[in-house]
Amino acid sequence: MSLRSPRRDAQPEPALAPLELPRRPRQLRSGLRLNIRGRSVLLRGLRQPPPGALGWLALLGPGLIAATAGNDAGGIATYSSVGAKFGYDLLWVLLLITLSLAVVQEMAARLGAATGRGLLDLVRERFGVGWAVFAVGVALVANSGVTMTEFVGIGAALELFGISKYLAVPLTAALVWYLVVAGSYRQVEKIFLAMALAFLAYPVAAVLARPDWGAVARGMFIPSPRPDADYLVLFVALVGTTITPYMQFFQQSSVVEKGVARCHYDQERVDAWAGAVFSNLIAVFIVIAAGATLHPAGATDIETAAEAATALRPLVGEAAEALFAVGLLGASLLAAGVLPLATAYSVSEAFGFRKGVSLDFRRAPVFFGLFSALMAAGAVGALVPGVPVIQVLVGVQVLNGVLLPIILVFLLLLANDARLAGALKNDRLHNVLGWGTCLLVTLAVAALLGTQLLGPR
Repeated sequence: MSLRSPRRDAQPEPALAPLELPRRPRQLRSGLRLNIRGRSVLLRGLRQPPPGALGWLALLGPGLIAATAGNDAGGIATYSSVGAKFGYDLLWVLLLITLSLAVVQEMAARLGAATGRGLLDLVRERFGVGWAVFAVGVALVANSGVTMTEFVGIGAALELFGISKYLAVPLTAALVWYLVVAGSYRQVEKIFLAMALAFLAYPVAAVLARPDWGAVARGMFIPSPRPDADYLVLFVALVGTTITPYMQFFQQSSVVEKGVARCHYDQERVDAWAGAVFSNLIAVFIVIAAGATLHPAGATDIETAAEAATALRPLVGEAAEALFAVGLLGASLLAAGVLPLATAYSVSEAFGFRKGVSLDFRRAPVFFGLFSALMAAGAVGALVPGVPVIQVLVGVQVLNGVLLPIILVFLLLLANDARLAGALKNDRLHNVLGWGTCLLVTLAVAALLGTQLLGPR
């Protein structure tokens, strides 16, 4: 074999971006991140988990983060509305979709480990550009709506402290945008996460509210479907906020970025199941707390964040609004940064655009442009005057439930492709549970649309 000299008119290979070493020695514990031709690569050989509880959470990884991300502003509003309007009657849905959530998230993680590529990237390769554009459109509609609800949650939380949303939303949007673009978002992410942990007060509040545990058990294990529109709306909203489409994108992309090998996949399976169980357990307690406090008082329709905060009164009394506001603010700020960023990663990945927060607008204009557009659209949408907060939060979750079957079909078809997944492709049990989930959601959406179109006018 002979080595040929390169042609003189050949284009030179693009130069590699300079390696930026961490400024502080402590940052070496999380590894070195290289930027190679627009692709961010993390060398994890030096990685050590942080001490204490954060170290345990770090070991669990993207499964726990993706699942608990569903307990954001829209999730809290939906779970509170379910408990206030129907008491414990919809708890059986949460029990059922806990299994569905675990199966779907595990499937996404397994597909990421098997292929080393994100979901939208695989859609483009397997089904072509046309279907990739369609999938990206679904993702943008769903994620844009959720991004708006995060800023609605930020405005509602700060209004409980007496700060106008017309001041709070633009300032927080600018702050989160700057933190992400400046590359320092991860440093304050822990603060937002700690604020969101205020929602761990719900299990205690649910117990202190002294619910009828017999009624709770009946609601949990005895299905009680109803044909009325309000029931179906909250049914679809429950599914939409629990198995939110962006969670599958985040799960798969996170596993890809971690570089999980096929032979080391078992830990990711545990991670996906642990995240699903933990996040939905919190959701169950939110429904119980609201069902024990708001439902008996006749608060069938929650109009404001202050009314939703009432479910925490058995624990902290008059300070319930403050505790709820802190948790809502932290969860919303965290998701307001992560969600548009994850969306920008997914869309850029689908069409081969350069991506990464280590780049800048000049080198990754599509990535940063899409991130900025999602942030701006979400903030502007949250400032529309006269829009009822809780109804908007729940309504967007209904939209997620309507769009979810489309993403599930793509995920299931890809997970059954032996050319892509190899030995990690779906087995019969995963197919039964996965397609069963897709069918259940589709039927619920069809029933909801039917009641809206054919119901009394």
